[in-house]
Amino acid sequence: MTLNEIEVTKINGAPLKLSELAGSVVLFVNVASRCGFTPQYAGLEALHRELSPKGLVVVGVPANEFGAQEPGSNDEIESFCGTKYNVTFTMLAKQVVKGGDISALYQWLTTGASPSGDVQWNFEKFVVNREGQIVGRFRSNVTPESRELRDCIVNVL
Repeated sequence: MTLNEIEVTKINGAPLKLSELAGSVVLFVNVASRCGFTPQYAGLEALHRELSPKGLVVVGVPANEFGAQEPGSNDEIESFCGTKYNVTFTMLAKQVVKGGDISALYQWLTTGASPSGDVQWNFEKFVVNREGQIVGRFRSNVTPESRELRDCIVNVL
């Protein structure tokens, strides 16, 4: 399976074929509203605003697998992100990012990344280049402002 074959649902319920993102650099991040890393939403939004004109697409993927830190409905998550962090980047409907019911997107990301394997916590980041290849995987403690993440993104833009 390739990224272009995967279909997901946006947080507002609209379908999204990931083939629509072909030719863009995509940053996928599993997010949660009640996590110690939740303030990273601000940095993700700043990256989006700065680099989307150059071809970056930031995609937030709400997930509730880690400490039940994303218990809300899609509507509640969308409201929280908009109100608290003025999020304008793409947000998907809640997905399962690890375990037996893992979504097709996260199955693809976690098996294709280096290192491969399960997502460890909220706000783990995957960078996909314009050709649809995973070129970076960053753990939760790597912030959107970090040099290593920014360099990875800028190098493939």
